[in-house]
Amino acid sequence: MHLLKWLYPGMKFKRWMLLFSIGVMLLSLGVALIFNYKVIDFIEEELFRFIYLWQGSYNYTFTTLAGVAVFALGIVLMLIATRYIIRSVIMVLLPEGSGRLVDLIYEKRRLGKGPSIVVVGGGHGLSVLLRGIKRATSNVSAVVTVADDGGSSGRLREDFGMIPPGDLRNCLVALADTEPLMEKLFQYRFKGESELAGHSFGNLFIAAMAEVTGDVERALRESSKVLAVRGEVLPASKEYVRLDAIMADGTVVEGESHIPEVPGRIRRVRLYPQDVKPVPSALEAIRTADAIILGPGSLYTSIMPNLLVNGVAEELRKSRALKIYICNVMTQPGETDGYTAAMHAEAIIKHSGRGAIDFMLVNNAPISDELREKYAAEGIAPVVVDEAKINALGIGFVAADIINQSDAVRHDPDKLSRNIMRMIYDLRVS
Repeated sequence: MHLLKWLYPGMKFKRWMLLFSIGVMLLSLGVALIFNYKVIDFIEEELFRFIYLWQGSYNYTFTTLAGVAVFALGIVLMLIATRYIIRSVIMVLLPEGSGRLVDLIYEKRRLGKGPSIVVVGGGHGLSVLLRGIKRATSNVSAVVTVADDGGSSGRLREDFGMIPPGDLRNCLVALADTEPLMEKLFQYRFKGESELAGHSFGNLFIAAMAEVTGDVERALRESSKVLAVRGEVLPASKEYVRLDAIMADGTVVEGESHIPEVPGRIRRVRLYPQDVKPVPSALEAIRTADAIILGPGSLYTSIMPNLLVNGVAEELRKSRALKIYICNVMTQPGETDGYTAAMHAEAIIKHSGRGAIDFMLVNNAPISDELREKYAAEGIAPVVVDEAKINALGIGFVAADIINQSDAVRHDPDKLSRNIMRMIYDLRVS
């Protein structure tokens, strides 16, 4: 029975129902005292008279049963009345079509008890993970890179001197618990040949909100309210930065969007300027997290920029949270050509120090021959999981099916979330 969901554990409803019941009983007792028990005596006499006429004798069993029935009826009526009182107030505040009130409350209570998780990264991979994680816990903080300099984000960055909003927008939408129309609106990209062409509405909205509020962090909080976001989205820094790559031959490639275009192996990446102030709330989120997830996403252009912001790598190393790196499934041209899983982890350790990763989550689902051939034509191959070298780094790993390969090889949000949550509950040291 749907009404019984109000009595589920964690609803924080039963305690107030009990208090309401005590109030009703005290009210009844007060009425009885006012009328000197005459009303109750009258009801009892009529009940005994009815029983006597029916049975020919008094039987206290019937009065007990009658009392139980009246009590149960009172509880049911109180439940129904309380439910509709709450519904009449709250439904005014809920979006149209949000579903049953009891289901919403139960879901929010359940998610609110989930572990505190910080995800660090950027790009499409991070938003994929967030879509799955938000179904397991609402205590999510996404710490997002601010080094993007291409597309709509790059244009807004140049025009307004603001941090690029693209990855921030994708994370907001991924964590949103709102109507599909609002999500489509935030992801809508203007077409044509006007100055708006290529811009996404969500990017423009965040840019406008930053101008109105005077602070991009506050702009993200206000935007989160519009999208009913589960959790929070935080930039790693609010400063204007550029990501540079130092190649193996010493060549320096300036700008995040140009790094994958230059052939050769990356030795390391750096931010310019190098002394980049972090967002305090991002450091606090890392400091208090139960689990910290790096990736999935481009190794050098999505994950690394966050670790290069002052204080982020240090807090990551010091944290007692379970630290998991989600390794990419396929190599990325211009960034990780020929990289194995251990090489991905080595690059992170090189930039952030030992202690940044406790475990890796790697894919063990076979890639179809058709997709292997398709990717091979583009110079892309599955990342080889070299178990011995991973363990030699002092890192554990979990291998699982974490992909969807209908028309391309992508991380699957539900599979990712399920395995991440299992690792958090099984591997975290309390």
